[in-house]
Amino acid sequence: MPEVTARGTRFHVQTMEPHGDVPDPPVVVFVHGLVLDNLSSFYYTLAGPVAAAGARAVLYDLRGHGLSERTPSGYGTADSVADLFAVLDALGETAPVHLVANSYGGVIALNAALARPARVAGLVLIESYGPSERPGEWSEGLLNTVGKSALVLEYERLADQLLAIGWRQRGRQARTADALINGTGLIDDLAAAEPVGPAALATLTCPVLAVYGERSDVISAGRMLLHSVPDCTLHVMSGHAHTVLREGTAELLDVMLPWLSHHAGTKVPVGGSL
Repeated sequence: MPEVTARGTRFHVQTMEPHGDVPDPPVVVFVHGLVLDNLSSFYYTLAGPVAAAGARAVLYDLRGHGLSERTPSGYGTADSVADLFAVLDALGETAPVHLVANSYGGVIALNAALARPARVAGLVLIESYGPSERPGEWSEGLLNTVGKSALVLEYERLADQLLAIGWRQRGRQARTADALINGTGLIDDLAAAEPVGPAALATLTCPVLAVYGERSDVISAGRMLLHSVPDCTLHVMSGHAHTVLREGTAELLDVMLPWLSHHAGTKVPVGGSL
């Protein structure tokens, strides 16, 4: 299993090299969402086409997720940002990178660009949480969802139920999620996280592509990005909600690959995005 040790924690990492002979390729790093998510959500959707376009695609499981080590603490925003750069350092990737982030991964990506602007060349934020004018507003829905999951996993023994009926993969995912939500400081760290407000967004020096579903419950964050970030493109996907990565992959690639071509110097594959 490919892995690196960063900040004393073991992280599961996958890298896709660019197709063909590409000297000094741009690096695109994928940051996934919370709890039931892991690097596979990008591995089977966006990472392959991005590598085919001439970039080095770097995917990693966040602390406590997927095959990365689950630690008792360290799930705050600052820790997640530090984890990201420590993983890149361990891989020898010290030049500016483009970050592609989904859902809660956008909180990490936004804060990474604000904390270390010299190391972030651009952001693709897909259904990203984080931007908000009021503390607590951005995270209320997220915390409610995670809290309900915690109760179901712990008191209804969901993992055991799934394993008992033969749903092994889902059962293992539920067991991992149970250990993460109910066995670490994740929920407390989420509750303590501060939103990224308009004043901070106005200081972003890198270009941003924001993609949200028309029916998304966090589309207001996309509008705030558009109005506050100096160089931001907002694309709203008709008919979609929060699951645009999984259900709108083709349209997402049709928007993202030309944007990366313009800002990162990759190419758009001939014959379609896939």
